[in-house]
Amino acid sequence: MTDTPPTTPPTTPESAEPQVIAFGRPPVRTDAGRPRVLAIANQKGGVGKTTTAINLGTALAAIGEHVLIVDLDPQGNASTGLGIERKARRTSTYDVMIGQAPMRDAVIPTAVPQLHIAPSTMDLSGLELEIGQQKDRAYRLRTALGDINKGTPAFDFTYVLVDCPPSLNLITVNAMAAADSILVPLQCEFFALEGLSQLLKTVEEVKKTLNPTLSIHGIVLTMYDSRNNLSNQVVADVRQFMGRKVYDTVIPRNVRISEAPSYGKPVLVYDLKCVGSEAYLRLATEIIQREKELKAG
Repeated sequence: MTDTPPTTPPTTPESAEPQVIAFGRPPVRTDAGRPRVLAIANQKGGVGKTTTAINLGTALAAIGEHVLIVDLDPQGNASTGLGIERKARRTSTYDVMIGQAPMRDAVIPTAVPQLHIAPSTMDLSGLELEIGQQKDRAYRLRTALGDINKGTPAFDFTYVLVDCPPSLNLITVNAMAAADSILVPLQCEFFALEGLSQLLKTVEEVKKTLNPTLSIHGIVLTMYDSRNNLSNQVVADVRQFMGRKVYDTVIPRNVRISEAPSYGKPVLVYDLKCVGSEAYLRLATEIIQREKELKAG
């Protein structure tokens, strides 16, 4: 007599489907007293995200806005570039994102009046492993910013700029889920449009699943060299492809912009009269004007 084989194979850990934890409900967001949140994002490194966060934040503060920069890059370059030493980062965005501290506890004033920063540390690089199975994993930043202007000490931030890491990971998704708009720095180089198309696909996915009101605020062309034919061609191609989404202001290659972070200063503090400083002041003015247009229409 022979054994009859079982009609269904036994389930083994190897054959089991991986468990996907669905996203939970997004936290309710009210606009009363809430700052505008702009995520500065591009999955490519070296395009000027951190430089733009630091100097745009400084320029916005210089024209009267109250600005918070949220450093979500584990490298912490925005924090370093604003002169925040590592020993001063007692509470970081990592502590905020894992739920151990409110965002208010991480906020540190900078040497620039009306500009604050929530610094980061290398601990942030392990965030995805720690919260990746939580239903609210995509909304940690949105929740943390929900009451930033409430409580003591009193803050009255009008803008939050989120400096994203150079990748499309859970940290960047958090930034997009929390943001009103995305600001995309784009280096004037050969592969610029290729990286942009990938980012736009990610923005569309986030809009569908996490943040239906998310939009592209604008694209800022960085590291522009007027003597380089390739730079001119990239500017023309991006403007043709993205139209009015591209800001009129172009950020030039400028040695003073490159030098300023090593002194822990924005370029507007390091050398106010250089062409880089002038460009970021124009960009800030253009962003405020675009904000007025968005509110009006």
